[in-house]
Amino acid sequence: MVNYLKIYQSVRNIRQKGKYVFLFFLLLTIILAACEKSAFDKPKELVKKNKMIDMLVDIHIAEATFDQLQHESILKNTSSSVFYYSVLEKYEVPDSVFEKSFVYYASRPKEFERMYREVMNKLSEKEQEFSDRRNKEIEFEESSKAK
Repeated sequence: MVNYLKIYQSVRNIRQKGKYVFLFFLLLTIILAACEKSAFDKPKELVKKNKMIDMLVDIHIAEATFDQLQHESILKNTSSSVFYYSVLEKYEVPDSVFEKSFVYYASRPKEFERMYREVMNKLSEKEQEFSDRRNKEIEFEESSKAK
């Protein structure tokens, strides 16, 4: 049986960490915007915006899952990069393409902020889905015990 409570807690941790991640990306954006513009021309291989948003959502979930598993001492000698690269593999995007795309979008603060709002909205939706599943599972277990 899937432990939805742990998954729910992981997603909930994402929202809490999301504020710090957003601040980090905002700071990164400001720094990048201060640099010379020609360094941030559109790369030849650019991850499309919607795909980038989905990748960022999955990266946040992967990071939260890694943190939770490490906290529970399930993963002692594993690097978070394993989770990061698994997301890149899922979307079939090389790390160099992802990084160039990330820098490109981050160098456009307004666009990047809109993208990140969408990331946070999707994370909230996933949190609600996990919460709903957990509640249904609890209701099922309670009704089974009552019989």
